[in-house]
Amino acid sequence: CEVQVVDHIYDEQAAKALGIAQKGQIVVTIHCGSRGFGHQIAQDFINLAESKQKDYGFNLVDRQLACLPLSSTEGQEYLGAMACAANFAWANRQLLMHGVREAFSAVFGRKARAKELPMVYDVCHNIAKIEEYEIDGQTRRVCVHRKGATRAFPPQHPELPEKYRAVGQPVLIPGDMGRYSFVLVGAPGSMEQSFGTCCHGAGRRQSRTAAKKSLSPRDLLDQLAARGVTIRVHSKNLLTEEAPQAYEDAQQVVNVVHNAGLAKLVVRVKPVIVIKG
Repeated sequence: CEVQVVDHIYDEQAAKALGIAQKGQIVVTIHCGSRGFGHQIAQDFINLAESKQKDYGFNLVDRQLACLPLSSTEGQEYLGAMACAANFAWANRQLLMHGVREAFSAVFGRKARAKELPMVYDVCHNIAKIEEYEIDGQTRRVCVHRKGATRAFPPQHPELPEKYRAVGQPVLIPGDMGRYSFVLVGAPGSMEQSFGTCCHGAGRRQSRTAAKKSLSPRDLLDQLAARGVTIRVHSKNLLTEEAPQAYEDAQQVVNVVHNAGLAKLVVRVKPVIVIKG
């Protein structure tokens, strides 16, 4: 969870549609999912898939490629379990959002109502979706697997809520806890090039193990404090895993996304308070 300040607005019209009116506005980003529940579902079905490879006539070069036909009983059961994990993650973020409102109420001494701290958008970024796309001149129903990626539907897409249909689907691209994060909206190029998809994050430059070895928690806390960032963390080991230098520069990543026409830049935010659970 990060409390952030709007640092730059690229598209004022789209920003206003998202409820972001000006530089200096405070926003909160909550980044969490299905946690252990989703992990258990994944592990159970990976084990099941491995046990079924011979039954389906698959001869895989790597056991990590174990899979199940979507039309099979097991495949349909997995899609149902995955939807349960997505619902769990959504409920998890709703509870965290309630906690944020309660914290703001405690700090400012008055009730923080939903209309005063409204949700801009909630989106999945590790999930498979059944969608329709134009492929070789024909409309095809396909399974789009987004891992570390998120939907980026363009303006007027029929699956967008009315509130955002004119500007496109909000795309949330978190950076690191020392630099920037970004809000974009989907662009037409995503439908032509990437099945309505955009990245969800800048990606790691260092493994978690390497990041731990490269910097001490104390040095990292001092670096972040010098940037005006306050940290609250459950474990100091977790802190160094998430060091800014362990990640690619999100600004460079979103510039590529914008120039490729997958999504349009709307807002840049920078962290003020970071909480790592």
